[in-house]
Amino acid sequence: MQNKNDKTDLQVKNEKKKSSKILWTLLFILIAVLTVVAVTSQSENFSFSEFVDFVGSLDIKYVICAFLAMIGFILFEGLALRTIATSFGYKRSVVKNYNYSAADIYFSAITPSATGGQPASALFMIQDGIPGSVTTVILLVNLVMYTFGIIALGILGFVLNPSIFLNFSGLSKALIIIGSLTQLAIAFGFIMLLVHGNILYKIGNFFISLLAKIKIIKNPDKKREKLKEAITTYTDVVHQIKDKKLMLLKAFILNFLQRASLIAVTLFAFLSSGGKLAAAVDIWVTQSMVILGSNTVPIPGAMGVADYLMLDAFGELMSESIAINLELLSRTISFYFCVIICGISFMLRCIIFQFRKKENEK
Repeated sequence: MQNKNDKTDLQVKNEKKKSSKILWTLLFILIAVLTVVAVTSQSENFSFSEFVDFVGSLDIKYVICAFLAMIGFILFEGLALRTIATSFGYKRSVVKNYNYSAADIYFSAITPSATGGQPASALFMIQDGIPGSVTTVILLVNLVMYTFGIIALGILGFVLNPSIFLNFSGLSKALIIIGSLTQLAIAFGFIMLLVHGNILYKIGNFFISLLAKIKIIKNPDKKREKLKEAITTYTDVVHQIKDKKLMLLKAFILNFLQRASLIAVTLFAFLSSGGKLAAAVDIWVTQSMVILGSNTVPIPGAMGVADYLMLDAFGELMSESIAINLELLSRTISFYFCVIICGISFMLRCIIFQFRKKENEK
């Protein structure tokens, strides 16, 4: 009788997880639709038929480059994770690491503040035999390098053309400044988590005590013992990082290239629409500042905010109609198509894993 109840509880949990995923996906679609409506309503002269004509007039070779840059955004994160994991003795195939990246990007896009990305990526890594404590370190190291990559791109943007910052409105400037300071704070916080495992223990112990008080978990002392063991393993793994300077450099470069790939999508979209190569630096700098201003906004995929920042800056570089068309084209490739590809990759990975699991149980 107990086994039946346990099975029922497990089914209930799975149903709740599925419902949660469906809810976030529907919310994502709703925000996406509202964002597109908001963007297109910026101009009284905009029409979808003109946008279709605009797409039909694009230079196909640059459009292909934009799509390749979008794929690079997924692949470079996977390569960064592979570099870090391999340094700890857990080398996995490029395909598996691509799936880790796809899961991270997909759930980061549909959940506020990208809260769902890391757990989804961690789940796949643990399924592939990477211990939980090592997985935590791998993801933390990658987050640090990811944050440093954004900061480096922002610094590069200000160095290349600081006057671009002046093209933004007061609100946009505030978002960029807040985003820059937030990225620096996040980088510092991640370094503290890497260096001081006791911080993780205090956080974990807090939640164990809280869940025990509200009767969600039993035997909190056993949970604390398991947490101590995990932190000990985590600390041992972190100590190894000191001797892995080359790995850290490679991970930083790959994360830098990942963010640069996202900017390259906008650049190639601009060139495909007949934009002059001479203006490429301005487009690059503009997009790097857009990333700084939108990356920490607690909205799924920073939808609406990223679009607002892009339109705000592009409005100073080109006509209103071209700015809207370029913004829609760039975001469609760099974000919407990217999310769709990552979502399909995530689902295929889940289907294949479940199929192999059932085959092994036979």
